[in-house]
Amino acid sequence: MKKFFLFFTAFFSALGSAFADGGPKEWQMNFRPAATPTMEKVVAFHNFVNPIIIAIALFVIALMTYIAIRFSAKNNPKPTKTTHNTTLEIIWTVIPVLILVVISVPAFKLLYFSHYNPNTEMTIKAIGNQWYWSYEYPDHGIAFDSNMLCGTKEECDELDKETGKKHVRLLDVDEPVVVPVNKKIKIISTASDVIHSFAVPAFGIKIDGVPGRAQDTWFEVINEGTYYGQCSELCGMLHGFMPIAVKAVSEDKFNEWVQNKKAAASNNLEFKKVEIINN
Repeated sequence: MKKFFLFFTAFFSALGSAFADGGPKEWQMNFRPAATPTMEKVVAFHNFVNPIIIAIALFVIALMTYIAIRFSAKNNPKPTKTTHNTTLEIIWTVIPVLILVVISVPAFKLLYFSHYNPNTEMTIKAIGNQWYWSYEYPDHGIAFDSNMLCGTKEECDELDKETGKKHVRLLDVDEPVVVPVNKKIKIISTASDVIHSFAVPAFGIKIDGVPGRAQDTWFEVINEGTYYGQCSELCGMLHGFMPIAVKAVSEDKFNEWVQNKKAAASNNLEFKKVEIINN
């Protein structure tokens, strides 16, 4: 049985490595490849719990099959009148409790690890709107809106011809979140209208954005690349059209991006001042 569990875990880990570019794949069966320590722990916990669940399911199916055959009217024409079995009742109470305790200990450790880290190095605020995301970098004085680029294959193809870059339908955005790799980042989620949810599967994070409230979690991206997510709380007609794109870059490239963003914001402000004066 132990060999079966090890084979099962290794098989699905290998299957996950086949999809190691951060984006969704057709017929994908496993998790997105882990991009953060949190997601690595989520996958490890999944691989720990799944064999237990499968073993329980197989045991219950085998037990029900045995009972259906052994105690059928044909094989058991004179049914037993036994109504209580103290030993059996103790066994089927104690064993499930022990299984739940075994599962709950790593589950609570993972929950604590994924939602609390006092050593975060920067903060990003994600504000859900109907139907786009707004982002603020309070440590850097940056704020911008992020909208989906293309919702149909035709729209994506048109953009591909213009830029020469392949765009992911329903997931690419005009302004991705840019973060440095190997930095612990706090993400604060809230909303301006209805409940939204900031979720990036490869990061192992999902946190609701509730109007009037601020909730936070954290992540640390291991490798450079672009990672996708979507609003995961039904928020209205265009709920399926407010994607999340996070671009993880080196610290030098991140600092360069920050300077470019600040310069662009300053130029826009100067333009607006001149426009107001002229009017």
